[in-house]
Amino acid sequence: MGAAPFGFKGAGFSSMRNPLRRHYGRGDLHFVTFSCYRRRPFLGTRHARDRFVRVLDEVRSRHGFKLFGYVVMPEHVHLLLSEPKQGTPSKVLQVLKQKVSRALRGRGRKSVPGQLSLPFSRIATDAAAFWQRRFYDFNVWSAEKMIGKLEYMHANPVQRKLVVHAKDWPWSSWLHYAKGEKGLIRIDSLEETKGGD
Repeated sequence: MGAAPFGFKGAGFSSMRNPLRRHYGRGDLHFVTFSCYRRRPFLGTRHARDRFVRVLDEVRSRHGFKLFGYVVMPEHVHLLLSEPKQGTPSKVLQVLKQKVSRALRGRGRKSVPGQLSLPFSRIATDAAAFWQRRFYDFNVWSAEKMIGKLEYMHANPVQRKLVVHAKDWPWSSWLHYAKGEKGLIRIDSLEETKGGD
């Protein structure tokens, strides 16, 4: 432990600001939530949400985690995922957030003279960052918790009055669970996990 700030010794202060405790390696699923910088709607267009889903699929393939649920909202994302084959969910989210930020902010790519600049890209490139630095991680250890988190995710667009029914928001895993159909991204089933890889 480092020196306490402002000379407060023994008052519960440490040199680390709000240290987060992550619990990995127990075989739990992880319900994670992460937000755009200052909750700005950087994922507020179809194009941005579609791009997020494509990058999510690429990162899943590369890092070997299972995706059991998701919803992409205009300013935040919820994922229900397993731990990756190597590394941690923290590392997966770091990679995912970097790749999405680069894809949507256009970092490393020069625009072609005369090329139309889309509104979402101007908003995202003007901000100091694309994502908030931290994320919320809840260990899901039971079927009841998993169902609760899935229901919460799928209700999110309805609660926010973005759509009348969850079926009308394609950027979620609702279609997989309600109809057994593939949506924008393949959702892993628990039976695959229980039976081995």
